[in-house]
Amino acid sequence: MKMNRAWIAALLLLCSLPCFAQQSADEAAVWKLEQSYWGDVKALDLASYRELWHPNFVGWPYVSLQPVRKDHITDWITNNTAKGLHLESYSLKPGASQATENVIVVHYWVTSVWADKDHHGEPHTLRITHTWIKTGKEWQIIGGMSAPEPEVKK
Repeated sequence: MKMNRAWIAALLLLCSLPCFAQQSADEAAVWKLEQSYWGDVKALDLASYRELWHPNFVGWPYVSLQPVRKDHITDWITNNTAKGLHLESYSLKPGASQATENVIVVHYWVTSVWADKDHHGEPHTLRITHTWIKTGKEWQIIGGMSAPEPEVKK
């Protein structure tokens, strides 16, 4: 019985290896930048946050009635802070990524809590898509879209 468990564990490990091997070094770098993105939001480091965005960016955040350009990418952050809220916590759950030459598209869920000064806030989950482009040695977001995760009906 112990031998069967060992074989099953080894088989599961071998089956999971291709999932990790498929992610390129560039994709890993972009996923690290996604973590930096949210770290900058939490720290309210808007200057570092803006550096992640390509000058030709266009995207459609769920909070905007129409697509926005780079000059409006911090609006959603400042709108929250103007209400006395801060990003208390966040967690990312990768969905998928695809690298093609100098472009990487990432899809993920982020669950965040924007809280007041007394740390009261509710978790909300968004679906995020970012398109990153490499110019020179630097990756920047050139396109994106977000949407609230639909609530599951019970």
